[in-house]
Amino acid sequence: MDVENGVDRLMYVYQYMNPQKELVFRYDNTGHHRELNLPTYPHHKHAGSEDNVVASAVPDLNDVLIEILGIIKV
Repeated sequence: MDVENGVDRLMYVYQYMNPQKELVFRYDNTGHHRELNLPTYPHHKHAGSEDNVVASAVPDLNDVLIEILGIIKV
């Protein structure tokens, strides 16, 4: 039996904004920012603003929710 376990995500975006509708972070794999030569390209994170783009591993929804909980300190 040949079985594969996993999820193939062709495209993803996880975005979190504060109550003032300001970007807190966004993870995505849109093929832009090639000029930054990120080692995780096309995977990246916008941290705090659209202009602050950093390398990022592919998060899953659980990772994103844990990060949000750490920010809002529930």
